[in-house]
Amino acid sequence: MIVQKLLPSDFVQRRLFYERMLEIIASDDVILMTSDEAHFHLEVYVNKQNCRFWASENPRELHQRPLHTAKFSVWCGISNVGIVGPYFFEEEEGATVTVTSERYVEMLRNFLRPQLRILLVNMEEMWFQQDGATAHTARASMTLVRQMFPQHVVSRFGNVPWPPR
Repeated sequence: MIVQKLLPSDFVQRRLFYERMLEIIASDDVILMTSDEAHFHLEVYVNKQNCRFWASENPRELHQRPLHTAKFSVWCGISNVGIVGPYFFEEEEGATVTVTSERYVEMLRNFLRPQLRILLVNMEEMWFQQDGATAHTARASMTLVRQMFPQHVVSRFGNVPWPPR
């Protein structure tokens, strides 16, 4: 398995992150939402990093698959007050689209914010966690996330920095 090498400074940053998160969740009244998106393939598609063939003999089989299979991208947020989502990143015709900063901002404004209002969540008190994906940490995305969750952002460039690697 190929993984990124952790640098000596990474251990310090990771420890600080976990200590800060333990402080945050220790409060009985804390509301924390963790969020992410995933991509699901609709046809037989196996990630070659996760696929191994084990046999006593080499089967010499050629495993062919299409280069680009049909898939969908979905976002979800999970918190102690409820689950928000799923939200599907797609065009009006239903075709899956890449998650860009513009589309992420649109989802935050037009989907997440109204859903949190339905759950009667005070966004100024809620902690919002997102990873360091480019669409999440672009200037426009971070501006809106900071506005929605002032001083309560767990992310790269957030109030609690997302740990490296």
